[in-house]
Parts: sequence; structure tokens; C-alpha cells
Amino acid sequence: MQPHPPEAHRTHRTGWLRAAVLGANDGIVSTASLIVGIAASQATQHDVLLAGVAGLVAGAMSMAAGEYVSVSSQADTEKADLARERKELEENHPYELNELTEIYIQRGLDPLLAEQVATQLMAHDALGTHALEELGISTQGSARPLQAAFTSATTFAIGAALPLLTALFAPGPFIARAVSSSSLLFLALLGIVAAYTGGSSLLKGAVRVTFWGALAMGLTAGAGALFGAAV
Repeated sequence: MQPHPPEAHRTHRTGWLRAAVLGANDGIVSTASLIVGIAASQATQHDVLLAGVAGLVAGAMSMAAGEYVSVSSQADTEKADLARERKELEENHPYELNELTEIYIQRGLDPLLAEQVATQLMAHDALGTHALEELGISTQGSARPLQAAFTSATTFAIGAALPLLTALFAPGPFIARAVSSSSLLFLALLGIVAAYTGGSSLLKGAVRVTFWGALAMGLTAGAGALFGAAV
């Protein structure tokens, strides 16, 4: 019998995919909303572009800092849990063996087989086995602060550049309309790409991001028109 080729799974993509989609989505939505809101206040095209550039730079740095701090906190928690588990394995190995055995029994193995599996796995990699089975920490899913920060900042900047370029080339009176319509198209494409990469529904992915993007731009345009008229 010929061996089957390894199955292709997508779970290893969740870390960078989340950061990439979040960054690009925020870049498009926040910058497009900012541009549409400023344009709705009857500002000049120069002022609109200036606000867009400022939003791109500030947003990219904010995304990088936010992701780094958030994921660093997750990484610190994982390290603390692993250090505690390592100490428990050194001080009370039999108890940890029984604990792992109970986990496998609860998953459906009979007690004798569960103990054999736990013994063999702990002999091979006790800490790695307990990290995965007890703490839910795996090598593929472990926190990577720098990767998350760089991915979020880069994808935010790319996403923000799309409405900004549209505002640059659109005629002054039509900036708001051009940016909002093109940004909705960009968001739909982003949702489709993200859904395809993650193996989920393309339609659902597209509708999900375009709905919230349209809502954000609509509310910001209303605020810009209201306060612009008041000023």
C-alpha cells in the first residue's frame, strides 16, 4: 500500500493570518473613514491627503505597538506556565504522569493504554507533551511578538495606502465617493483572500468585512459633514 501524502492543514497560518487580516482591514477602514470624514467637511484635497498620510503613519505605529504589547503579554504568560510545568515535572514526576494519563482516559482511551501512551510520550518529551495536552501550547501556535508587530504594521500601511492613493488621483469633488466605493471593493477582496487562505466561506468573508467598513465610513462621513457645517 502506497503511503498517503501528508494532509494539508491551515491551523499553522492562524497566527500571521490574523495579524495580516487585522492590519490590512484596519488600514483600509480607518484611513478610508478618515479621508471620507475630512472630505465631507468640505476640506481641501491637500488637507484630506495630509490627514490620510498622518492616519497611515500613526495607525501603522499604533498597530505595531498594540500587537507587540498584546502578544508579548501572551508570550510572558506562556513562559511562566512552562516554567511552572517544568518545575512540577522535576519535583513530582509520578503525579504529572497520572495527570497526563487522566487526560487520555477522558479522551476515550482505556486506563492501561492511556498510561502506556503517557509514559512513552513523557519519556520522549515530557515538557512538550504537557505543554500541548495540559496547557494547549504548541510550537506552531506560540506567541511571536515581533512577527505580529511587523506583520500588523506592514499590512496596515499597505491597506491604508489604497484609499490614500485613490484620494490622490480622484478629482477633488469626488474624493469621498471614489474612496468609499473603492475601499469597499478592497475590503471585499481582502475578505475573499482571507477566507480562501483560511479555508472558509468566500461570501461570508467578503460580506463580513464590507459591512463593518461601510458602517464605519458612513458614520464618519456623517460626523464630518455635521461638524464641518457647524464650523
